[in-house]
Amino acid sequence: MKNCMYAAGILISGLCFSQETVSRVKASFFDGIVVAGYVDHGAFINFTGPNISFTHKGVKLIAGMLPSLRIKEDRSPGTKNSPVMPNLGAGLTVVYKKIALQIPVYYNTKTSTENGAWKIGAGLGYSFK
Repeated sequence: MKNCMYAAGILISGLCFSQETVSRVKASFFDGIVVAGYVDHGAFINFTGPNISFTHKGVKLIAGMLPSLRIKEDRSPGTKNSPVMPNLGAGLTVVYKKIALQIPVYYNTKTSTENGAWKIGAGLGYSFK
């Protein structure tokens, strides 16, 4: 009887301790996600940069920096900016399976005609991991 109790205890503890936890928090420099979207009357293409992510049951929530290329035509009179400019944003990304949905925030600096302001966008992308 004592041997049966030991065997049952070993089997139960082996099953309990061998299972991987479903939720985890992780910091990383790059997650392999590319997103394209719309912000402030223009487009952006970005890659998830340094971030903190939380994974639970196949859904990954990421909060971090977004190195980006912003594509926007400059409609101001006189000298014009390039239509494609590098930019750094921040935002939230949700990944389910391989599809990424993103809400980025970018800062537009002050110009002679507008005050500086944060602009919110939306994007859809793909996760390579």
